[in-house]
Amino acid sequence: MIYVPIPIDRIEFGKPLPVNVWDPKGNLLLRKGQSIRSEQHREALQAHQACATETDYKAWQRSYDRLVYTLLRDGASVAQIAEVSMPDAIADADYAASHDIHGDWLDVQEVLGVMLSQGAAATHPLERIDAVARRAMQLLDADTDDSLFTLFQALNEVSLGYCATHGLLSAVLCELTARRLQVPDFVRPVLFLSALTMNIGMAREQDKLARQSAPPSTAQRQVIRDHAQAGAVMLRDFGVANEDWLDLVGMHHEYAETLGLPRNLECRRILRAADGFVAKIAARATRLGLSALGAAKAVLVSATGLEARVGSALATAVSFYPPGTYVALANGEMAVSAQRGAAANTPIVVSAMHADGMPLGHYVLRDTSQSEFAIRSPVSPQRIRLKISAQQVRKALGKPSPNVLTPAG
Repeated sequence: MIYVPIPIDRIEFGKPLPVNVWDPKGNLLLRKGQSIRSEQHREALQAHQACATETDYKAWQRSYDRLVYTLLRDGASVAQIAEVSMPDAIADADYAASHDIHGDWLDVQEVLGVMLSQGAAATHPLERIDAVARRAMQLLDADTDDSLFTLFQALNEVSLGYCATHGLLSAVLCELTARRLQVPDFVRPVLFLSALTMNIGMAREQDKLARQSAPPSTAQRQVIRDHAQAGAVMLRDFGVANEDWLDLVGMHHEYAETLGLPRNLECRRILRAADGFVAKIAARATRLGLSALGAAKAVLVSATGLEARVGSALATAVSFYPPGTYVALANGEMAVSAQRGAAANTPIVVSAMHADGMPLGHYVLRDTSQSEFAIRSPVSPQRIRLKISAQQVRKALGKPSPNVLTPAG
């Protein structure tokens, strides 16, 4: 058993403890439900190095974090938050988030895809969503360009499960856009979770629609209309207590600013922009996807005011030619964008094909800020007959392959 020291100074006298308290050797000091009676009692517990089990402590800390989040959203000051005591109750959901994912983006995508497709029947859903969000953020922070490359490439592989890829890519775009717009640190994780789960109310249908050649049936159109609220209800049934998460999922297609929680309007704009951007890029059996440049133009042309500000931030954050998308160069080569450049229209790319579609002998790094390798136009993935090797792209960039990270803790 692993024992973790508890923040004894942040526990109020007389309030029942939500966990058993132990010393580091596993001797019980206080039972769950008992309380610290006085300053002398507190000092005695400190002298015995009061601890909780690792599982209990993590759940207790999540309960505290949720309390702090609520206070921050309500406008509490740093001084007020510093005075907050540890809560005397722990929600069942706080014990759920203890699963870890140690793999790469495709491992994360698989976990999310299975959970989303199970819908209301999912087992330990909050545990799995938490694990997906934590690992996704680790991968994104470790190498943003490689993350974008993998996810934009995965968007073309419908067999992987479109709904999960859409959710992951939308979450990444939300995070990068929110950072550029200086959305507070404590708000962004909820936006990320909302993007991952916004389509849980229609996950199976979304995967099916990505593959079918016929227009949506009447029943499918009804699922599409209802999915946002259905998803919010499903998440609440899972035990989600964060009203901002539920509001963002339930209202992510709503433009009316009189609906939903007013404090979430900016996050809702970001989520709606990312959702629409990914949907425009993704190909369907019935149509080709737009290029990222075309999707950015579509977002910006129809947007005004704050919507335009969000669209501009999104386009700048990922560039007009995001890693993982394809371009034709001035010298006739076909290339895959591999790394965002100094400007939105000058990424670092890796050439893989001649103009006639024949593969190059080996992948070649090109800097599109140089006139001879300037981008002539975006290229649809359906025109690329060569299977692009992510390993060879990373090799051309001088990166290790695969992306190696310390396992999630």
